[in-house]
Amino acid sequence: MLAPMDEGNNAAGSAQDISQMSFEQALAALETIVQQLERGDVPLDHSISLYERGEALRAACQQRLDAAQARIEKIVTGADGRVGGTRPLDSDG
Repeated sequence: MLAPMDEGNNAAGSAQDISQMSFEQALAALETIVQQLERGDVPLDHSISLYERGEALRAACQQRLDAAQARIEKIVTGADGRVGGTRPLDSDG
């Protein structure tokens, strides 16, 4: 019999609860799912559900990483084209 699972056990309601997770929480949940799938002792139907949730978690993590990278890359250049500094990470402009 399988042990109760923590993160990743409810693939059905994944979209809403994933959006509420921090990056770190989503990454930890993804790591848990990967470990469960790597063990190979999960029934096929549940494996498919875990895989789907894992893909949703991966996509959410990637989206957050892409957004963070875009914010970090906001380089302020002067009129002469030289780098003049960086904008604050939370700057909209």
